[in-house]
Amino acid sequence: MGATKTDHFTDEQNKIAIIAKALGHPARVAIIEYLLKVNTCICGDIVNELPLAQATVSQHLKELKNAGLIKGNIEGTAICYCIDENTFEILKDYFSNIILKTTNQKCC
Repeated sequence: MGATKTDHFTDEQNKIAIIAKALGHPARVAIIEYLLKVNTCICGDIVNELPLAQATVSQHLKELKNAGLIKGNIEGTAICYCIDENTFEILKDYFSNIILKTTNQKCC
């Protein structure tokens, strides 16, 4: 059996790609921005903020959670979502390194 394409890259490269893919939809960016604004919320609150069906919002929440961008706790019959600061720290470090290297770069 052959290796998958992701096997040819480092764990860090794969992690950044998963995070970037999850952020690659404007609805997910809007969900992140909403969670930052309110600090925590339940799924119903997010549905009221976006022009999307509840099932669509749930799918986007699932993608964000799978990428580690958000975390959720069950509270009764609802799930309370919030930002996963550890993943955003990974992004901060990754992009800070790029900015540092490109700032000092003398290229075209």
